[in-house]
Amino acid sequence: QVQLVESGGGLVHPGGSLRLSCAASGLIFSLYVMKWYRQVPGKERELVASVSSGGASTNYADSVKGRFTISRDNAKNTVYLQMSGLKPEDTAVYYCNAVHPLGSKFADYWGQGTQVTVSS
Repeated sequence: QVQLVESGGGLVHPGGSLRLSCAASGLIFSLYVMKWYRQVPGKERELVASVSSGGASTNYADSVKGRFTISRDNAKNTVYLQMSGLKPEDTAVYYCNAVHPLGSKFADYWGQGTQVTVSS
């Protein structure tokens, strides 16, 4: 049914850049708010960025503001997270999240996650 598949993670040096992608299927992508979360062992899952269904409105965690950019291409059913100026504290598993048009209490869809490691 619904599937979200993240890609683009990897190992980068501090100051480097990565572009994460999340390809969605099994849903009407253009109706969903899309979000990126990240999680580190021992810490709560953190909302990194979100983008409205039409792509016009975005929100970012203070920790990534000015460095990360979320965007979406509804024709490709894909949401992106462009990350630059990466820091070791950005190391985490990054998850794509789709919020149902009726709200997250109705349905939340998640990808499998992609590992981002920022290290020398």
